[in-house]
Order: sequence, then structure tokens, then C-alpha cells
Amino acid sequence: MTKEARLEVISLYQLAKEKRTYPALPPYRSPHHSSSAVAIIGGGSNPKPGEISLAHRGVLFLDEMAEFSKKTLDMLRQPLETGKITISRVHSTVTYPASFILIAAMNPCPCGYLGSNTHYCTCTPNQIQTYRNRISGPLYDRIDILLELKSVNLDQPSQPQPSSSDFRSRIEKARERQYERFQQQIYNANVPFEKLIATSPLKENQQHMIRQMATKQHWSNRVQIKIIRLARTISDLEGCSGISDESIWKAISLRRIHHHKEQLKAGKR
Repeated sequence: MTKEARLEVISLYQLAKEKRTYPALPPYRSPHHSSSAVAIIGGGSNPKPGEISLAHRGVLFLDEMAEFSKKTLDMLRQPLETGKITISRVHSTVTYPASFILIAAMNPCPCGYLGSNTHYCTCTPNQIQTYRNRISGPLYDRIDILLELKSVNLDQPSQPQPSSSDFRSRIEKARERQYERFQQQIYNANVPFEKLIATSPLKENQQHMIRQMATKQHWSNRVQIKIIRLARTISDLEGCSGISDESIWKAISLRRIHHHKEQLKAGKR
């Protein structure tokens, strides 16, 4: 982290009376799903920063996301949009920074075996839909990437993958390109959209591609903007000066969840 970022994080930890073990590294927070809304968002009779502010400049990981209360999850909408959280009490109103990378994981259904090739799912379609509805549409809209992962057979040989150092090198180069483009330490995810489009205009066929898919998938304007931001980042990772058609298709594929409907139909049968 930069010196300025370190000071921000240290100040938040001091306010929360929490210790920082590795002050030079970005924070990583992984609260349990039984944590209260105050513990996650912040507040109390004497307001203090919550987990989202303690993850400022770092990563907030929510394991078993659907097990968190719906109220707590919906309170993430403001910080994910603005990078800060405002807590109002009778005698005071405080605003804490809360700009973090959200990573969340959840099972496909309450029992966890929907779509499994080795276990039988015992959940009804209604139970599955109720479980997934704990994450609201507006919260989904604020998430850039939606991935469905299959279980891995550790007995079979895996394909060779790039090392972490290779990924790190690509990310550093991509961030350098963004710094050169915007002339400040800001990234595609949070640069004003007008500036993003001014520096990386879309071609007419690319705009048509996004509009066509948005109509088919019923995407909001917020999701369409996230697709463009994600495509710009994918192009940066691949060393492209502009937004390529391939990066837009990749961004779209990282937004679509393909087999929910088919599995629910199979459950009904």
C-alpha cells in the first residue's frame, strides 16, 4: 500500500481498537456469517468502524454469503457503490471509508449438492429459490463477476496453470496502463464512467452487442456499465490499447449464470 493508504487503514484500526499484524499489507477480513449487522457495517451506541471499514484498501471475504442476514447484505449496497459508509445516530452522524474488494462464496442450494455428479440434491425448487433470493437483485447488480464452480476430482491430473508470480506481473502491468491512461492512482472499477469512455470509446458494433445482450438478460444500466469496466480491465490484462470485442464477450460470459433454470426444472421433474 502507499503511505497514504497505510495511514488511512491504521487510523480505522485505532478507532476500532483493533491490532494490525502486518501494517504494510492490504487488510483481509473474513467475518463469520453469524456476525451482527453492527459488527459488519459498523455503529453501536458510540459508532466505530465495522468489518467493511477494516477491509478498506483490502479484501472482504464473505464465506457462506447466503447465511448472512438479508438486512446485513443489503446494507453493503452503499459502500460497494460509493466506497464509504454513513452511520446515523441520534446525537451524531459519522462516515467511514469502506473501499474494498468483495469476494463472496455460497452453495448452489441449502444442502450444497445441486448439480453434483456424486451426491443427490434433497432440496425442492422452492427451497433453492428461497435460498438464492437472500441475495437481492440490487446487490447482484453491484457484483462484477458471477462464477459457478464445479467440484474438482483430485485423483485426476490437472492442467498446468500460470503461477501466482505470473498473475502478479500481469496485474502490475495492467495497473501501470491504467495509471498512464488516467494520470492518477485510480482504476477502471472506480474511475468516473465518463472518463473511462472518453479514454476508451466503444465501437458501434460493441455498443450493439452489449445492448442486445442486456435486452436478452434484462440487465440494468448499472450491470451494462460494469460489463464495460470489466472488458476494459480484461483488455488491460491482455495488453490491448482499446477495448477488444473478445474482452467484451469474456466480460459478458463472467456475468451469466447458465444452468440455474435447467436445474430447477430438473428438480420439478
